[in-house]
Amino acid sequence: MAKTLSFSCTACGSSFSKWSGRCDACGEWNSIVEEKPLSAGPSKKSLGAKRGTKVPLHDLATHEAPPPRNTSGLGELDRVLGGGLVNASAILVGGDPGIGKSTLLLQAAAKFAQHGVRTVYVSGEEASAQVRMRAQRLGLADAPVKLAAETNLRDILTTLEAEKPDLAIIDSIQTMWLDTVDSAPGSVSQVRASAHELTTFAKRTGTAVILVGHVTKEGQIAGPRVVEHMVDTVLYFEGERGHQFRILRAVKNRFGPADEIGVFEMTGAGLAEVTNPSALFLSERGEPAPGSVVFSGIEGTRPVLCEFQALVAPSPHSQPRRSVLGWDSGRLAMILAVLEARCGIPFAGLDVYLNVAGGMKITEPAADLAVAAALLSAREDAALPADCVVFGEISLSGALRPVSQTENRLKEAQKLGFTSAMVPSGGKTGRGAGLALRQMGDLTGFVGEVFGAG
Repeated sequence: MAKTLSFSCTACGSSFSKWSGRCDACGEWNSIVEEKPLSAGPSKKSLGAKRGTKVPLHDLATHEAPPPRNTSGLGELDRVLGGGLVNASAILVGGDPGIGKSTLLLQAAAKFAQHGVRTVYVSGEEASAQVRMRAQRLGLADAPVKLAAETNLRDILTTLEAEKPDLAIIDSIQTMWLDTVDSAPGSVSQVRASAHELTTFAKRTGTAVILVGHVTKEGQIAGPRVVEHMVDTVLYFEGERGHQFRILRAVKNRFGPADEIGVFEMTGAGLAEVTNPSALFLSERGEPAPGSVVFSGIEGTRPVLCEFQALVAPSPHSQPRRSVLGWDSGRLAMILAVLEARCGIPFAGLDVYLNVAGGMKITEPAADLAVAAALLSAREDAALPADCVVFGEISLSGALRPVSQTENRLKEAQKLGFTSAMVPSGGKTGRGAGLALRQMGDLTGFVGEVFGAG
């Protein structure tokens, strides 16, 4: 019987009957490899001779103590990790080049080491002297951190097994290479194999491992997505080069809440914690101006206030421009369509610019009403009151839907000196946190009451 060959793409997992240089499914080059066919299964003879080990089974009601955690002293980092670093955990940190990943992890390594956590920092991108220069600039030269500059993963694992640290930081996973994998460092095969070896080492020895990952131009961590499934926690370090704010966001966490954020400020002495991000994001807000609206959002477990800024101007082009920073451009198109179809307010022939001040990125639908208010304020050249916050979800029918944690949003606004809020009707507002509430049921009523149109 002829042997049947099977090939698969290491980037997307698609299967093919023959090899080719480029994957037709995802477009990756040199990612198709041959897969060995599976056997037909054990024979009756071998099944009786070789038996596996019985796996212990437990009830769902079994009570186990929560895993012990090591705190770093960086409150924002500990918050994102779910309360601290868990032993034997694997953490992947991604971010744009030059955003401050190495600075953050070097500061974290020093803090962990100062709290009695044996820490090893392995750099595959910089020489040891360069890392020491950064440590001196940050005032961390005396921190008890063991440092190495190496890319051979076999040598790194041998060193870690000999040193037995509590925490190992690998900067970065794209520079690591295994001599058992026949491909260049940074390739899909090398990244996947290196991540597997390091994750297995963490589970086997109890050492927590933090991996630094590069990101693509789309903002996703480079390499196969299977790496994100291997690790316990995936963190993204976000920020704009023109702003001093940096946000550490958890998108996956097996030991804590996902979508939690930590806010840092880039200074000359490194990254400084921001314990009250709402006050920082609104610190540069001046007198009320058309197109400026304050939104009360929820990031993870904390309420965060930020400012939406909109500009609407006549377009000199046949195709009006839609430019968005910090929000979903597709959702902006939806809000514009609802305003035109349900409220009769056209934006045809008008350029629309939308920005979230401070470099913040907002993803929750609760920002719909704030965006609509900013667009209408800019179009009508009418400023909203400076002491008012706005939040709510807009449906395609034009109805306003209540959002979760309304009371927490209102309490945060009241804490920062706001006196009124525009929210959808029907939400659990509690006592309104002492704010004057204006509740609306649909977008048409909101437009008519606030801007006298509709």
